[in-house]
Order: sequence, then C-alpha cells, then structure tokens
Amino acid sequence: MPVKIRLTRVGKKKQPSYRVVVVDSRKPRDGAYIEQIGRYDPRAEPSLVEIDNERALDWLQKGAQPTERAQKLLEISGAWTRFRIDKGDIHTIDDTPAVEPKAVEPQVEEPQVEEPQVEEPQVEEPQVEEPQVEETVEAKVEELAPEAAADEVEEPVAAEPAAEADVEKEDE
Repeated sequence: MPVKIRLTRVGKKKQPSYRVVVVDSRKPRDGAYIEQIGRYDPRAEPSLVEIDNERALDWLQKGAQPTERAQKLLEISGAWTRFRIDKGDIHTIDDTPAVEPKAVEPQVEEPQVEEPQVEEPQVEEPQVEEPQVEETVEAKVEELAPEAAADEVEEPVAAEPAAEADVEKEDE
C-alpha cells in the first residue's frame, strides 16, 4: 500500500486550514486517513505549522512519501532534516545520531596542565603635567623679558643720541 504524507483541507469556504495526515495515496484528498500528524494554518501571521516530528519521522522511515507542500512543512518543523541525517544524506559534525542517543560512557578527565602565565611588562606612559609646562613657559618668558626689555631700552638709547646729534647740527 503506497502511503503519502499530505494535506487535507478543513475549514469554511474561503478560510482554509489543513491537517497534515498520513494517507493511502489512492484515497481522495479529504477522504479517510491513517493518522493525523500535524496541522497547518496559512492564514495566521506568521503561518502556523504544528507537526509531531516523532510520528512524522517514524512514517518517513517506514517509507511514506511526502507531497511537495508537506515536504516543505516537514522541513520547517525539522522532521525532514532529521530524516535525511538518519538516512545518511546529510553528515553532521558530532558522531551521535539524531534519533537514538547512545549510552554515554564515563570519561576519565585528565588533569589539566596549567600553562604558565607570562605577564607582559607594563609600559608606563610619561605623564605630562600641563601646569608645569605653563609655569616653565612663563618662567622662560620672565627670564627673557628682562633681556628683551634691555634690548628695547638699548635701541631707543642708541636712537636718542643720534636724534640729539641731529638737533645739535640744526642749531649750528
């Protein structure tokens, strides 16, 4: 008997919802079914997909063929992926099968060797104190200021005798 996993329409006119069922492929769409494994409501936002993955996986392993739409719903629920992993079409990283967890053997934990921690030398950045810089600049200005003042004083002094000489020449 060829068995299919397909959708059976239920609900009012223009308001469809579906049952995901296992049925003999020769039966009509809304006819008698072997087992209901889920439901699908496309009108809800987001669409509602409820599938009993254990039952769906059991029927897939027995040879039931899903229709295209039923296969999409099985992919959404995860049953189709688990079936393909068990079948060997998809390889996973871990060695444990998805359906039958093996008895876990007690593992002897090896003592962990602690790696010596190398401390990186901390480089201290030189701290620049701005108030000291301002004070040193002001101190230098003060040191240079008397010299600058002396230079300013000397220049007019040198200019004054020349001015006096000019005045004396005019008097003569």
